[in-house]
Amino acid sequence: MSWIWLLLAIFGEVLGTLGLRASDGFRKRIWLLPVALSYVVAFGFLRMALADGFPVGVAYGLWVAIGIVAIALAARVIWKDPITLRMSLGMVLIILGVLLVELG
Repeated sequence: MSWIWLLLAIFGEVLGTLGLRASDGFRKRIWLLPVALSYVVAFGFLRMALADGFPVGVAYGLWVAIGIVAIALAARVIWKDPITLRMSLGMVLIILGVLLVELG
């Protein structure tokens, strides 16, 4: 069950971060509540994953790795943000690093 909590936490964080971008530096105030709620939900689910026994280092590493890739891909689709070869390599290295931490 801890994996489900962690994935829901990551999903909430991704939504919150995309909401930050959509808010245009909070110039579009309508995004304030969805961003805040997304982060509250994300940390709530992270708390549940950790309480369920997920190691904090691995949970945070997965949060970061999956979050970076998901946000970069979503921003590419939504706002046509670039994903360069160098950025792709960086994402692969982050994922490999987290995998090594989890296996270690």
